[in-house]
Amino acid sequence: MVRYHDLPGSDPAVVFIHGLGAASSCELVGVASRPAFARRRRLLIDLLGFGYSDRPYGCRYRLADHARSVAAVLEAAGAVGCPVIGHSLGGTVAVTLAGVRPDLVSALVVAEGNLDPGVGTGSVEIAAWSEAEYVSRGHDFMLGRLLTEARSGDPAAGAYAAAFRLAAPHAVHRSAVGLLARTRPTARESLYAFPGPKAFVFGARSLPDADQDVLPQHGVDVLVVPDAGHAMMVEAAEAFARLVGRFLRRVAG
Repeated sequence: MVRYHDLPGSDPAVVFIHGLGAASSCELVGVASRPAFARRRRLLIDLLGFGYSDRPYGCRYRLADHARSVAAVLEAAGAVGCPVIGHSLGGTVAVTLAGVRPDLVSALVVAEGNLDPGVGTGSVEIAAWSEAEYVSRGHDFMLGRLLTEARSGDPAAGAYAAAFRLAAPHAVHRSAVGLLARTRPTARESLYAFPGPKAFVFGARSLPDADQDVLPQHGVDVLVVPDAGHAMMVEAAEAFARLVGRFLRRVAG
């Protein structure tokens, strides 16, 4: 079962989907509670294998699997035509969802999501282990590194470690493999094809990036969160919320 927080407000709901190893119930509460979204209904979804959601061993945890489970949540919640905000893995899941269930998605906001097969950072490192090796020692290794970064004073690492500790190792590994796999269409192709408003968000410390110039050529707005890197939703929650909230208000007319 996929679990989610349903925060009250006006419809259509704004949907939040977290990154690899994280949880919307941890990573995205700080954004969803900001004034930019306070009057809107907000659905914070923990993907299968993460946060409060179940961790079925039989699930493949590929992008299509995650997209189907999110679609089932939105149907159960009576949420259609929603702006969907996804971070990292969650951004790619959001793009996948929009490709297969465009009725559920009115606008896309992809915060440094993976657009091309085989391209990533943490996902590449995780997928380099075999699943058995990652489950037996790789997950603890990654968690230990996050805890070391948190002890050095990195608040984003501390928040990530708290969620990463709860994530099912098999789900993390399979999600990383699925994120890097070649799909048809690719996430980039699906993003370009999505007919509704769409934005790609960078943390300023993640730049320069070639997509800053490429994406606008395909109808994708580029937003930049100052003083933040990949963990922009923790490092600069207020700035992220203001920027994305302004975009969603503008495209809603």
